[in-house]
Amino acid sequence: MDQIKNWNIYATEYSDKFIDYLPSLVSSLLILFFGWWVIKLIVRYVKRVFKKTDCDPTLENFISSLLNWGLKILLFIVVISQLGVETTSLIAVIGAAGLAIGLALQGSLSNFAGGVLIISLKPFRVGDFIEAQGVSGTVKETSLFYTKLNTFNNQLAIIPNGQLTNNNIINYTEEGKRKDAITIGISYNSNIKLAKDVLMKLMVEQKGIMTDPAPEVVVTELADSSVNLSLRFWALNDDFWNCHWFTIEEAKTRLEAAGIGIPFPQRDVHIFNQSEEEKSELKN
Repeated sequence: MDQIKNWNIYATEYSDKFIDYLPSLVSSLLILFFGWWVIKLIVRYVKRVFKKTDCDPTLENFISSLLNWGLKILLFIVVISQLGVETTSLIAVIGAAGLAIGLALQGSLSNFAGGVLIISLKPFRVGDFIEAQGVSGTVKETSLFYTKLNTFNNQLAIIPNGQLTNNNIINYTEEGKRKDAITIGISYNSNIKLAKDVLMKLMVEQKGIMTDPAPEVVVTELADSSVNLSLRFWALNDDFWNCHWFTIEEAKTRLEAAGIGIPFPQRDVHIFNQSEEEKSELKN
């Protein structure tokens, strides 16, 4: 009987507490559902604004995710506070946990910070051809932690963003055009003026080579076995490599047809025959 009486006392006590706590619980649930709905509307509106402004997809995803999680964390704190939980101690615990996680993930945080810088400063975009960390390739994707490149051999290179932002990056696509400088050596017996005319005509005839700035041929070096000429021209990115390869091949053909020699490294070997008397003297 005493046990039943105690159960009745406990039930009455807890039911009274539940009734007193019920308004806070109902209001917290209402805040939670209403806040969740408002957050979805805000994120959806932000994405719609980004699409109208033709913004970078990577930046759009980053800001949308950051806004989404930031508002949800704020909503969580409001709901907890409405339930009567002391938020000061909760924020302190979250801060301590964040510090511990940050120390454990220093490399990842460095890559995250690098991703934010790349997305914000935009040193390159998806589709650009860049060179970084000893790797050259077309940017396939830029996430918050890594950047993916497709190399010339169609290999996937994954570079941490922290290393990208702390080292040099060469963007070959950004300016829309590139300058080439092809070195070709001719023999010292060749006519330099004739060689320059042949090479200049070769560049002028190519439609892919720009006329402004105009191409030029200059003597850059009097080397050990050759006079080095530099063929310098500008071309759009789409035409650059075709012009580069064609110019090298056609330059050799036309120079040879004009009777201009292209030297290559040579070594002379001299063989001396010794007589029998000289050999015997050397032995003695």
